[in-house]
Amino acid sequence: MSEEPDLHFDTEGIKKKFMFLNRKAPYGTVYALEILEMVLISAAFEQHACITFVDDGVYQIVKGHDTKALNMKNFSPMYGVIEMEKEDADGDEDEDMVWRIIVEKESMEARGLTADNFSIDVEVLSSAELADVIEDMDVVLGG
Repeated sequence: MSEEPDLHFDTEGIKKKFMFLNRKAPYGTVYALEILEMVLISAAFEQHACITFVDDGVYQIVKGHDTKALNMKNFSPMYGVIEMEKEDADGDEDEDMVWRIIVEKESMEARGLTADNFSIDVEVLSSAELADVIEDMDVVLGG
């Protein structure tokens, strides 16, 4: 008879740096919503997070989504929750959690957008700067 393996993992105090890489337009696929759900879950586990928007993903945070014609729920207000989580992480010295909200400069400019077009405050980085941030992550999840 084989002995059951001990599957208990002691993860208390372990922090990972997650990047959530949003590449897709906000509607038409499930990618944007699923990445958003992963971001919100990571907040519950107090992990470090970079929420990053590149390519058509920059449209996810543009102000004024109107989804009535698509017959879909507008989930863009949920990004306000992400902004609040970032503010909480920044403002709570007892909490060891760093959150960044990043937009790739080249993706934003290629679509004729500026940071003023976004519904939340963002950090704009060049693709070279973003590559350095990605290199520093423990986990990169994209959609």
